[in-house]
Amino acid sequence: MSNGLARASVRFRPASFVGTFVALFFAAAVITACGTLLQTGITASVPAGRYADAPVVVAADQTVGITFRQGEDTDTEEQPLPDRARVDAALTARIAAQPGVAAARPDSAFPLQGGPGGPLTGRGFAALGIAGPQDRLVEGRAPGAGEVVLDADTARAAQLAPGGTVALTAPGGSGSYRISGLAAPQSAGATAWFADQQADRLSGHPGRVDAIAVQPREGVTAKALAAQVGTAVGADAEVRTGRDRGTVEQPALTGAREALAGIGGSFGGIAAMTAVFVVVSTVALATGQRAREFALLRAIGATPRQIRRTIATEAMLVAPLAAASGILPGLGLARWWFDGMVERGAVPEAVELSVGPLPMVAAVVLCTLAALAAGFFAARRPARMRASQALGAAAVEPSRPGWIRTGLGLLFTAGGIVLAGVATGLNGTDAANTALGVVMCFLTAVALLGPWVARVAAGLLGVPLRAGGAPGSLAADNTRANARRLASAITPIAMVTAFCGTLLFMQSTVRHESGEQVRAGLTADHVLGSTGPGLPAAVPGAAGAAGTPGVVERAAGLPGVEAAVGVLRTGVVYREGHDLDSAPALGITGDPSRLPRVLDLDVRTGSLADLGRSPDTVALDAALASALGAEVGERVQLWLGDGTETRPLVVATYGRGLGFGQVLLPRAAVAEHVTAAYDQQVLVADASGADRAAVARGLAGLGVPGMTVTDRAGFAVQADKDQEMGAWVNAVMAAVLGGFAAVTAANTLVMTVLDRRREVALLRLAGTTRGQVRHMMRWEALLVAATGLGVGAVIAWVTLVPVTRGLTGATPYVPPGTALPLAAGAVALCLAATALPARALLRSRPIATSGGKQ
Repeated sequence: MSNGLARASVRFRPASFVGTFVALFFAAAVITACGTLLQTGITASVPAGRYADAPVVVAADQTVGITFRQGEDTDTEEQPLPDRARVDAALTARIAAQPGVAAARPDSAFPLQGGPGGPLTGRGFAALGIAGPQDRLVEGRAPGAGEVVLDADTARAAQLAPGGTVALTAPGGSGSYRISGLAAPQSAGATAWFADQQADRLSGHPGRVDAIAVQPREGVTAKALAAQVGTAVGADAEVRTGRDRGTVEQPALTGAREALAGIGGSFGGIAAMTAVFVVVSTVALATGQRAREFALLRAIGATPRQIRRTIATEAMLVAPLAAASGILPGLGLARWWFDGMVERGAVPEAVELSVGPLPMVAAVVLCTLAALAAGFFAARRPARMRASQALGAAAVEPSRPGWIRTGLGLLFTAGGIVLAGVATGLNGTDAANTALGVVMCFLTAVALLGPWVARVAAGLLGVPLRAGGAPGSLAADNTRANARRLASAITPIAMVTAFCGTLLFMQSTVRHESGEQVRAGLTADHVLGSTGPGLPAAVPGAAGAAGTPGVVERAAGLPGVEAAVGVLRTGVVYREGHDLDSAPALGITGDPSRLPRVLDLDVRTGSLADLGRSPDTVALDAALASALGAEVGERVQLWLGDGTETRPLVVATYGRGLGFGQVLLPRAAVAEHVTAAYDQQVLVADASGADRAAVARGLAGLGVPGMTVTDRAGFAVQADKDQEMGAWVNAVMAAVLGGFAAVTAANTLVMTVLDRRREVALLRLAGTTRGQVRHMMRWEALLVAATGLGVGAVIAWVTLVPVTRGLTGATPYVPPGTALPLAAGAVALCLAATALPARALLRSRPIATSGGKQ
């Protein structure tokens, strides 16, 4: 009987299941998209390109890890490095001494400026041949001191040949080099090879190489070779084989995996919870609307078990089909999301989106289980009633929610308050990580306490509604008498507002405060930037020889210049308890005592001039110093960009780290530990009374390849670019969750309006005109919108205040250009989702509808 009833319901009353189908469809799409990104983050790899001919590659671990005890277990925490980690070049000889090794070639790449046709990649000549037999010298001879080999394509394009000269600028120095030979064209682009000793110095990280490519002797397998190499390097490096070799070529893959796993896992978990939440709410609403039908079944002798089996069968008929229909749109969303991350440089282009069956199966199973659970829960009341009471109870909405539901709602409210309180005492990322947890607690509380929220809203807003005449009075009375129906419509609107408000305004606050700090703190008159990898710094000469001045020294020597300070952007990893996190850092080039002349960092304690005392010093943003429990005169544990551990002495704390970087270090401390030791910017301050235009012309005449001269706005543009990825990610998350919630809100409103056929017909028979019914519906929609916006805004604000104070030390910044369209969109959504089905109801004849099915 149950299976037949279920099939008949789906077949002859498909409209009753449209709302459920829509909710399940979009839920499956979101879960599939997030699951696909998570799977990609776990399995992401790139094929070996340059190292395809080397079965074994030795490289450094691109993460920092700490191990700690958690009770009786040992856990490990890892954090991707901001820059490339390298291995000791001395490992090359140890590897080459193994009996199965035919060749071990050290490989490093560093950017060059000023070359023919634009930037080049510099390498040591020993690396020629790594890419295979075709990677060879085709003309001339190997380079000696002061010489270079160019790839043939670059040389021909610049009309250069062996015997000619070329001027090149490297991280470790500049000079003119004689072309000793030409190499085969490179798939990786323009390349210059130097003598190995000279390349070691020019790379900016002497004694360290990016990787060591190992080739076997004849008859030695890759597995045997890897074992021998592993014995040679021990714990000093990692041995990579197979597809892991591609990770060496793309060190950014480590961070990309974490980003994909973070979005697919952390955000995917929130999205999945939201999807389940929405499905449960929609299925419960759809099942509750059929209370009269279940009551009739009970009255004619159906047992509670048959009612529950009917609902379970309906879920099994609708849920898998709806969830399966959402898989393809979910894959499309994952593809768009993934491509956006690739376009913004968060994921290497060589990584491919991993599409597998597991996320699809998870989406179908999760949606089906959610539909089953929601149907059972909603049918519990009509299934358990005595047959003699069923019809009467189905016709009347319960006066108030049950005590279990109310108790759970209060419990989630308390949980949200506690989490918000905890966030108040956290800093930075830890505070931000609590945001969605706070939102979910409060939204769950709103769903459980929805009827109480609706009654309060109807009471507060009913007074002005009654002043609007008969339609307003009808709307007030209806919403008060049918609080459960109103609650089902309010919750999705609150969800849209809370999610979008939290994600968008958290990022707007960070960007606003960062911009304010840059505007207040940047006092330089000129900002020198570069269209290439950066600006060269000074290189000390050998014993008894003069060094090469960098852009900072040359700019400081111009007439009218009072101070010039270079900025090398990098990052550090720090430990806070059992957690690792990264922070943006600046290496200061030049005299740190001149730094206050170009940057007002709001120094709180100590002096920035003390950064010049020793490379073993650091200045910290006050919020970071507080999180680390560090004060001036104490040492802090940090890992530099390449993973080198250091414990510098804190000499100052300052307040504008959000705009300029949370860590300041002397350039000498970081130059050998970054990917390319170029200054990204040089800040220049004019002397008192100097002609700014004349100084700008002098700076432009320095003749540095690719250098640009701008005003203070140039620094702000760079700061905005650094935050662009975070803003985009938050905007996409807001769009996904907000869009899903918006569709759900519209779906719920349509379902609630279409369920009011008899009510609208009775109003028409009582003399209410079509216009009055439309006005009543419009007032109800506005009440739903106002309540949902109000509740969602309160949730967002309670969440944002502690989070933004932890991140920025400021209160939330809500730009009207974002908030007003969000509110207008919610109102328009409510009006449209109410007006369209209302018009459809008003087309039918009242007499026929009043006696029809409800």
